Amino acid sequence: MATTNDLKNGMVLNLDGQLWSVVEFQHVKPGKGPAFVRTKLKHVESGKVVDKTFNAGTKVETANVDKRTMQYLYNDGTNFVFMDIGTYDQLEISPDIVGEATNFLLENQEAVVATNDGRVLYIELPASVELLIEYTEPGLQGDRSSGGTKPARLETGHEIQVPLFITNGERVKVDTRDSSYLGRVTS
Repeated sequence: MATTNDLKNGMVLNLDGQLWSVVEFQHVKPGKGPAFVRTKLKHVESGKVVDKTFNAGTKVETANVDKRTMQYLYNDGTNFVFMDIGTYDQLEISPDIVGEATNFLLENQEAVVATNDGRVLYIELPASVELLIEYTEPGLQGDRSSGGTKPARLETGHEIQVPLFITNGERVKVDTRDSSYLGRVTS
């Protein structure tokens, strides 16, 4: 148990049997009336974001979320298999929990797996990953006032928009949060 005065970003709360992650919070002390805490909470499983206000000092139940760095091994056809780097235990995770992370997941890549009471909640990838451009059309310069983009297929099969000068076989840095191109990788 904690109070609303102890809230921090990333903390996971158990409200009415559901897990909510604190995205942001703000302590408000109006000139008149009691202080309160305005929060933005994200449902851990569905990703739904809601605004919730608590009275200052209210007790809230925190959830014990275990975050471990694991290595992605392979997809067995139905589930994704991850291995705990410390204990070498393997864990099968269903595609609906892995979600959008499949667009950037390569074998032997590390990811953070969050669990609560043995149940996998979500997969956290690094903010950016380096991937190979598998296929993209040759870029043609035309009558443009600003730099243009073109679609490119990554080695994972996911498609992103890249600048016209990118060619097949190049390694690029991609933002895992919004699939945006961040730059070339020079080796």
